[in-house]
Amino acid sequence: MLKIRALERQNNIRRGRNRRHGLQALAWLGGAILYYIIFSLLFDTPAEYALRHSTDRLKAEYEVLSERYDSLAVVVENVVERDRNIFAIMFDSEPYDFDSEYNNERIELHETLLAKSNREMSESLELSLDELEGKLSQLERSYATLDESLQQLGSKRNNIPSIQPVTNHDLTLLTAAYGTLMHPFYRTLQSHQGIDYAIAEGTRIFATADGVVKEVKGKNSTSGITVVIDHRNGYTTSYSHLQKVQVKRGRRVQRGDIIALSGNSGLSLAPHLHYEVRYNGVRVDPIHYFFMELTPDEYQRIMRIAQSGMQSFD
Repeated sequence: MLKIRALERQNNIRRGRNRRHGLQALAWLGGAILYYIIFSLLFDTPAEYALRHSTDRLKAEYEVLSERYDSLAVVVENVVERDRNIFAIMFDSEPYDFDSEYNNERIELHETLLAKSNREMSESLELSLDELEGKLSQLERSYATLDESLQQLGSKRNNIPSIQPVTNHDLTLLTAAYGTLMHPFYRTLQSHQGIDYAIAEGTRIFATADGVVKEVKGKNSTSGITVVIDHRNGYTTSYSHLQKVQVKRGRRVQRGDIIALSGNSGLSLAPHLHYEVRYNGVRVDPIHYFFMELTPDEYQRIMRIAQSGMQSFD
């Protein structure tokens, strides 16, 4: 009997010891879990830290790309507005819905973008924007060099054609650029050695530099009523398809003087002004001579607008 009681006592002691060990193990396990929870809330693991900061970088890159995209969207909006203006002038009606016109193209572009990952889209957009910004930087450097040269010219710079011949603050009136374009009547590609502004008849036309009226042509020619100004430094400018001339041959004019009203005379598809610049008898691109009026950003915009035109008005 005494042996049995001793064995029971030892068993009880052993069971108590096991319970204490179990409770201690549970306490340690609970403490470890609590420690892990607190540590996770207060500190990031290396993987979480990398993921969090990777997301921050993507967000910053997205904000930068969004700003650059918005600046390019302004150019596109100007082109659309220019096209709407042309449509109204040529057809005297409300312009058609551009969104519906290009709906299929937009759907295809959307599907193409969906097939790309976010990283691929970001890299593609960033590459395109980098190219555009590189071109803009080159233009800004050229503009600065040109501005320095103009400062050295002093009063002689007033004889260089350096503004637009019409009021075009929004840059939406330019419809055809210098270069090879589709002729509106012959429907063939021909050299267009000036630029066209789609403007209503009776719009004021300005001299783009100081000079003397060299010639006033009548309407019996393909260019219609035309004024030619000699700027006495190798430059001459011409303004064609006019409605009415307000200067005479031999008159001295200054930059900004009103010399005529626009019209639709001569071989002309619709009311517009055809403007040319010649240097030493050679026709040059007039857009490169708007430096006194346009900022580098505006020059970039008008260049892109000009490049979008495919048909001249004369």
